[in-house]
Amino acid sequence: MRTIKVATAVATASVSVALLAGCGDSGGGSEPFEGQSADDIATKAVEATQQAKSLHMKGDVRPEDGGTVTIDVSVDQEKNCEGTIGTGEAQADVRHTDATLYLRGDQQYWQNALQQQPGASQQMAQKLDGKWVRMPASDAATAGVCDKQGFIAAMDEDKSERQGMKRDGTTEVGGEEALKLTKKTSGGETLALYVATEGEPYILKSITEGGKNPGSVTFSEYNEPVQAEQPPADQTVDLKELAGEQKA
Repeated sequence: MRTIKVATAVATASVSVALLAGCGDSGGGSEPFEGQSADDIATKAVEATQQAKSLHMKGDVRPEDGGTVTIDVSVDQEKNCEGTIGTGEAQADVRHTDATLYLRGDQQYWQNALQQQPGASQQMAQKLDGKWVRMPASDAATAGVCDKQGFIAAMDEDKSERQGMKRDGTTEVGGEEALKLTKKTSGGETLALYVATEGEPYILKSITEGGKNPGSVTFSEYNEPVQAEQPPADQTVDLKELAGEQKA
């Protein structure tokens, strides 16, 4: 049996923040980040977010194939993480600790995830329902689910998305003041990036409107400890072992 590609939800959500960029206009004298261009501000925001010990990400995105992907995860530099990921109405708890990734979904979640193995999906989904499923550490499909640095790197992959953003005033995100940077792309998307104006210039929110992959992701709880605990052994199932049983 091929290991389930559960990382799609998180990967897609992280792609939605690839707008992290800025460029162009210089700030006015009374504005936050006085004398700095939007490009400089965005660069500093990415660097500050990379250096943060931990953060919480929450958001959603609509992939090209339809539906809605959601993410609500706290993660740190050591890849400890805890939260939820989901597609449509199906949702799973995610936890990474001691170099092991665990997922706990209901029967519907696993039926959706196992749809590429229709012969085994019903039976497997019943066995996995409500259990913490221990995913293979070497599986490329789940790699990156709790990789904070990978998320941030994905934001800055396409350097062309760094060009042409402009200041659009200040607002509040989660009770914190933020400078809003916006951009309209040739593909019809409107991108918005919100950067904290006080303390470290952390990314507080990013939005993509229109286009093929609209979505929104907020970032909060910077540098707060992520205390993911290993699930109890009697509530844990090893996916590789269960897959072996299915083949037997």
